[in-house]
Amino acid sequence: MTHLKKYWPLHLMVLPSLLFLIAFSYLPMGGIVMAFQNFKPRLGITGSEWVGLDNFRFLFEREDSIQVIWNTLLIAMLKIIFNLIAPFTFAIFLNEVRKELFKRYVQTMVYLPHFLSWVLLGGILLNVLSTDGGFVNRILESVGFDAIPFLMDGSWFRFTVVASDIWKEFGYGAIVFLAALSNVNPSLYEAAEVDGASRLKQTLHITIPAMLPITIVVGTLALGNVLNAGFDQIFNLYNPLVYDSGDILDTFVYRTGIIGGNMGFATAIGLFKSVISMVLIFISYRAAYKWANYRIF
Repeated sequence: MTHLKKYWPLHLMVLPSLLFLIAFSYLPMGGIVMAFQNFKPRLGITGSEWVGLDNFRFLFEREDSIQVIWNTLLIAMLKIIFNLIAPFTFAIFLNEVRKELFKRYVQTMVYLPHFLSWVLLGGILLNVLSTDGGFVNRILESVGFDAIPFLMDGSWFRFTVVASDIWKEFGYGAIVFLAALSNVNPSLYEAAEVDGASRLKQTLHITIPAMLPITIVVGTLALGNVLNAGFDQIFNLYNPLVYDSGDILDTFVYRTGIIGGNMGFATAIGLFKSVISMVLIFISYRAAYKWANYRIF
């Protein structure tokens, strides 16, 4: 009680966020019961028929459900891998820049896309990658290549989704790696230079080892998001032509529950994803603690 009286302004500052969390994260959890019902909006939760695990059984019996799960895993894993490699590599190259003003300019430029919403970027990509006069395809056609249906062909759609996500996030993701490099003792580089080590050898034996602990942490914690392939991005870019290769769990839930009206089945999909994600988050935190001695508590 004494602690509360002493720090009441801080608790008051946290209160709006706490209320927001309760209202939009905890109270809606009561709707999980719809996953075990043949939910009818006119009957509500109390009046809808209970069907047990039928919705979950139906999830694994539908061919399109299995394809959606595969799409989610594939796209999410590609994003995790390349969103680890890209900022790692970028941080190494940026660390070699000696002109501080140019370095800060580059950092600012690559950070900016992170703060743009996928609603805006989706519209830009739809225009830039269009086969009907899009900037990229106009360049390809001008040098003798055929137009590429980046957003109309399944295989190209996955490539576009992963590549655009890397472009948007690699600059912001490099912050943690640059922070790790800022803690490296400059005398290590000076001693290596005195011993005749080239810049490449300094990078291999000083820079990269200094980045490995945070790389392990970032990589293992990212496993908890293996079923989050990016609803905002996919929703703003996909279309019926690429459902087979681009539809993910979140967009499938939207189309099944909101558009199709099958609330019980959509809730079952969401619950399935949440349970798997919770298990993966637990495993990833344990792995980060074991391999990199990282813990939040």
